[in-house]
Amino acid sequence: MMTKFRGVRNPLHAMGDGRIRMDWINRYIDQPLLHGAAGLLRSWHIRTRQPPELLEPTWNLVVLSFLFFASGQVMSGKPFALSVVALIMLALPSARKLLSAVKARGSAYGAREYKSLRARAIAKREAEWSVRIIVLFASACLPFIARIDDPVGAYFLLGASVWFVLTGPLKTYLDAAEPPEPTEGDRMYKGVFHFG
Repeated sequence: MMTKFRGVRNPLHAMGDGRIRMDWINRYIDQPLLHGAAGLLRSWHIRTRQPPELLEPTWNLVVLSFLFFASGQVMSGKPFALSVVALIMLALPSARKLLSAVKARGSAYGAREYKSLRARAIAKREAEWSVRIIVLFASACLPFIARIDDPVGAYFLLGASVWFVLTGPLKTYLDAAEPPEPTEGDRMYKGVFHFG
């Protein structure tokens, strides 16, 4: 029995297919960013010897510090006081997370924490694919569509845009990235289990 040959599909027609479009976004945008976030977590853990979940709050505080100094350069009076209050409110969750990590100094990043982070990352990777893409798209568009005539409001919106662009996509991808193993970069571990 011979099958009827229908020919090769037109590439433009294939791009219109939703499944192929989603596969393209997954292959060329989402997966490389997940691999990049995993590499970032790995190098953070190797260089600082800190748990990987502390990278995101640390980066958030760095961005907020930059915005604090920038707002001091362009604002004064009540607008500056309001921007400081807003920045402190944005910094509180990250500062609380870092302070709780300092208090629990005895619990190092081990196999239990790795398994917990890995299970959470796998769940987020599979369930929140569309959220990552929406946050990425919003962070790419936000600086271009956010315009206000009032100068103080424009500064506030510009600061909010910078904060969201620099922290939003990073948080979603760090949450879904593969965490480093507890022994990565540990010379003592390598010396024990890898002879020579």
